[in-house]
Order: sequence, then C-alpha cells, then structure tokens
Amino acid sequence: MATTQLLTPVPRKSFPLPSLLALATAVFVTALTETLPAGVLPGMGESLGVSESAAGQTVTVYAIGTAVTAIPLTAATAGWNRKRLLLTAMGGFAVANTVTAVSGAYPLTMAARFLAGVAAGLAWALLAGYARRLVPVEQQGRAMAVAMAGVPVALSLGVPVGTFLGRMFAWWVPFLAMTALAVVVIGWIAALLPGQPGQPAGERAPVRRALTVPGVVPVLGVTVLYVLAHTILFTYIAPFLDGAGLGDATGTVLLVFGLASLLSIWLSGAHIHRRLRQLTIGGALLVAVTAVVLAVWSGSAAPVYAAAALWGLGWGGAPTLLQTALGDAGGEQADAAQAVLVTLWNVAMAGGGVVGGLVLSGLGTGALPWAVLALLLPALAVVTGARRHAFPPVRR
Repeated sequence: MATTQLLTPVPRKSFPLPSLLALATAVFVTALTETLPAGVLPGMGESLGVSESAAGQTVTVYAIGTAVTAIPLTAATAGWNRKRLLLTAMGGFAVANTVTAVSGAYPLTMAARFLAGVAAGLAWALLAGYARRLVPVEQQGRAMAVAMAGVPVALSLGVPVGTFLGRMFAWWVPFLAMTALAVVVIGWIAALLPGQPGQPAGERAPVRRALTVPGVVPVLGVTVLYVLAHTILFTYIAPFLDGAGLGDATGTVLLVFGLASLLSIWLSGAHIHRRLRQLTIGGALLVAVTAVVLAVWSGSAAPVYAAAALWGLGWGGAPTLLQTALGDAGGEQADAAQAVLVTLWNVAMAGGGVVGGLVLSGLGTGALPWAVLALLLPALAVVTGARRHAFPPVRR
C-alpha cells in the first residue's frame, strides 16, 4: 500500500529588521559625528580659544583620520571577528565624543576628532558587508537601504537637532548625546547581531589586489566623481542660495532634500536587486538635471525647491547603490574594496570642499552648478559603458 509523505515547508527566513536598524543607528552615529561641529563652531571655538575657521578644522581632521587609516587598519584587522571589530569602532566613537565634549585644549580636541575619524574608517569598511551577510542575496539591496538610511537622517535631521541642542544649552551637549547614543548602539549590537568571522590568514589578499578585480575600478571612479559633485553643491548651498536671493530658505531647501533622500533610499531598497544599473543611471541623471535647474532658474523659489527634491531623489540612494555595485564586483575581495571606497569617499568629500571653494572664489556662486554638471557627465559615461562587470544589466 502506497503512502504519501507530507513534507513540511521550510519557513522563509524573516527579514532581520532590528539588527539592520542597529546598523543604521551605527551609520547615523558615524555620519553625524563627522558633521556635528559645523552647527556649533562659534561656541566650540570660543571654548577652545581659537577662531571659527580653526574650530572648523575639526571636521577636516576627522576626514583625514578616516582617509589615512581605513586601508591599513582594514588589512591589519582582516582576521578579527566582524562583530568584535564593529563594537570596537563604536567604542572609539564613545571615547572620542566624550573627550571632545570635555576638552578645553585645542590639540586634545583635534586628537579626539582624529580618533573619531579612525573609528569611522573601521566602521564604514564593515557596515556594508555586515548588512549584506545578514540576509539572502535577494534581500541584500533592501538590507543595504535600511542600514544606509542613517546617512540622510543624520544630515537632514541630526545636524539641525544637534545645532539646536548646542544653542539651547551648550556646544558640548550634542557631543555627550552622541556618546550616549554610541553606548546604546554598543548594547544593541552586542545583543542582536550575530558574530561574523574574519578572513583566515591563508585567504587574505593585499588590499591592492581588490583593484585588479574587473569592475572595481569603474565603480570607484564613479564614486569619486559622484561624491565630489555632491559635496561641491552641499558644502556651498548656503552661499549659493544667498547669491540667488534665497538665503532665508536654506533650512527649508535642505529639509526638502533630506525628505527626498529618504524616499530615494526606500525606492533603491525596493528595486535594487533587479534594477541597480537603471537606478544608478537615473540617480546621476537626476542630480545632473538638478545642476541645470539651479544654473538656469535659481532666482525663483519654486524651481529651487523642485531641484532640491530631484537632488535628494538622485543622491539619497547613491551610497547604497555604489556600495552594492562594489560588493557585487569585488566578490571575495569586497571588504578590501570597501576600505578603498571609504578612503576615496573621504578624499572626494575633502576635495569637494576645496574645489567648491576655488570655484566660488574664482567664478562666483553661479558657477557651482556647472561644476557639478561637469563632474556628473563623465560619471554617467562610465556607468553607461561599464555594463559587463561594474554595472551589469542583471545582477550576478
């Protein structure tokens, strides 16, 4: 007599949202710690006995700390358990922000900010890969989008809130608040995130080997051009709007940009698995259109707000798209490639401030959008042409 065996279906693994939100909060801590001094420079400079421009170098030294240490530290810690390394990086933020808040000496503050940059280099090289490994391949885009949501939240909400706390109480209050948040994240990560092993010694390769993997260099090149273009506009948006007679609208313009960025992250997470190439091309096109609108119609409020929305839609998903493209292209060398990306990202941010300043002083605010467009056109050309390994029509 034949019998029928009932097979119990294997349940689909649930989406690890709490763990990914822990990573998103870590991203928030990383992004906001970098930009927080910008909102409290007067009080910070007065407390340290230096000028506002000198106090502003606390942002520069953070970027330098990240740029010069991300690659060597990633190589040196390749064998570490990923969870332990991420906890170490978050501990570095807690220490650095605490010292920044209580320091009364400019050299000590600069040293603390450099330490924060080092912690950022470690964290950025880890976070993208961590999010990808928590989920099956078909959910990796969504997972990356959740984890990277901390960036636009930090820029659109975190910086204004930090500035408000600094003005209402004291400049050092937001830094202590960041310390408290870092401690919360440490407990969150310790409780929820699974441990992930590092690479065995025999499997480690020099970071430079990642640059020989097909597709890695084109993604890195697009990243540099994209970040450089964005930073030129973002860094000098206030003087640009002042020059257009819309200086009082700066806060509202940035709010529109931030909200559109959040929408962009959601759209990227929903469609990145099947449309990474199309989303990357579309995002770059939107930022290019933003540059044209601002160059031609900056004197009217409505086009400027529309441009801010297009800018956020084009930029918000960019970190997720570019890091996912790099992870796909890098394969086994993805972590090493991410370390190179972190370095180049910070170099491009610093370069955006320098290049934008030269454009501003030499050609005036009206030239800023044209500089953005000049950088995005070659980025679009690379994305369009690199369809075999870097930005393939169908993700591998």
